[in-house]
Amino acid sequence: MWCRPLVTASNVKSSGRQHGKVEIIANNHGNRTSPIYVTFTDTERLTGDAAKNQMTLNHKNTVFDVKRLIGRKFDDKVIQADMKHWPFKVVRDGGKPKVIVGHKGENKTFSPEEVYVMVLTKIKEIVEAYLGHQVSKTVITVAAYVNDSQRQATRNARVIAGDGYVQHQSHTVSFPVHQSC
Repeated sequence: MWCRPLVTASNVKSSGRQHGKVEIIANNHGNRTSPIYVTFTDTERLTGDAAKNQMTLNHKNTVFDVKRLIGRKFDDKVIQADMKHWPFKVVRDGGKPKVIVGHKGENKTFSPEEVYVMVLTKIKEIVEAYLGHQVSKTVITVAAYVNDSQRQATRNARVIAGDGYVQHQSHTVSFPVHQSC
């Protein structure tokens, strides 16, 4: 059994092959896609739909668009333009962007990869609960237009997440590969 999280810039869709069929696995809110959002509160960390639902109440501690941050330099024109629209704080750390959020009464700093791992880990937990066993193989998609630094940062996130089967596909290749498995 394997899991294929199909990741876009703002959403994750998980599927699995079971009993000879490919299934799109709903998240814990019953949705077939999960937004790449993480909210930090005084008591917990929320991901996906739960985090997105907190956006109006806790906007400064709700991080999204991490796929736009991953693998880029802090001075990148895209990052600088996007920062004007994000409610969360982005700071420079060794030339790279990091986010600062309030969590459990303290300011915490996270790399975009660390935030992305929080979402991927939650998706993996949901898939494993649905299937009733651990998932050891995954495929992560990346947009065809991302640069090598962004691809490598996505690979690094998978290593942080403890995903040993590293296979990346561009979005345009992943759908036919996904359907043929």
